[in-house]
Amino acid sequence: MAILLRVLGVLVALAIFPIAPLVLHYGQKRHDVLGFDVDAAYPPERAIAGGEAFATTLAALVERELDGVTGWRPNDLFFWGPALWADNNSNRQLGIIQAARESARVLRDHLTKVSATEYDENLVAADTMLRNDERRFWFPSAESRFRDGARGLRAYVAGLEATPPTSKPINRRNVELIRLFQVWSDLLGDAHANLFRDDAPFFATDDYFYHAQGFAHVMHHLTRAVRREYAPDLAGRPAVLELFDHVARSLGRAAAMKPVVVLDGSPAGLFANHRRNLDAYIVDARQLMYSIREELEK
Repeated sequence: MAILLRVLGVLVALAIFPIAPLVLHYGQKRHDVLGFDVDAAYPPERAIAGGEAFATTLAALVERELDGVTGWRPNDLFFWGPALWADNNSNRQLGIIQAARESARVLRDHLTKVSATEYDENLVAADTMLRNDERRFWFPSAESRFRDGARGLRAYVAGLEATPPTSKPINRRNVELIRLFQVWSDLLGDAHANLFRDDAPFFATDDYFYHAQGFAHVMHHLTRAVRREYAPDLAGRPAVLELFDHVARSLGRAAAMKPVVVLDGSPAGLFANHRRNLDAYIVDARQLMYSIREELEK
């Protein structure tokens, strides 16, 4: 009987082994869909003060990572942590929180602030909470602080919609918007360096891939939000709006790439090099951001 149980155990393990990666693969693909559409939430006919679309999208991006089936992964215990098993989502979340932090900082420091004017209190609170240690398990946990950060963004939006408004709207000055694209270009430059490097350690290949995808995921949705925010001011500049759309498409394609296994084949080899494939979209988006900056400087 004992031998039979051992044989059954081995057979079950052999049956599960090829299935588990597929479960993780399709589960990740489903998780990667945000479920929030900024154009549906803020259609062209809806008047906005400025800031609602950007802050709401940013809050939705953070909340999605906290409310998923596996929740926030980078601070999980060792046996389910980012160094073992399903580490793809963990590295993607590290990219997401880094891009979210920098975007929240620019919203606080530049998009809603001019020179000697004061900071918006809700944006200060949101930025502070999002900058907590992403690997901290408790006292306080990363999840609790990031959720507070999302609440700060939601409170900021509520202040914009109040009568009279209690939050500071986006100022819609080109010089401040340029700062946002400068920050995003720098992040994508870091992603490009890791995606294109020839000396990537074997076990770091997929880490670089998914970390870069986290950047692309955040910037894809926030680019669409920025386009909505600045659409009235750019209505007479269709070339700039088209650049926004092109950036969003490239980043969206980068964020949606999901190979079953991230391969690191040579340029002339039979197998794909998924880092280089992803990098093509990252570089395209980065170059287009330079073009947007040049147009905004005119």
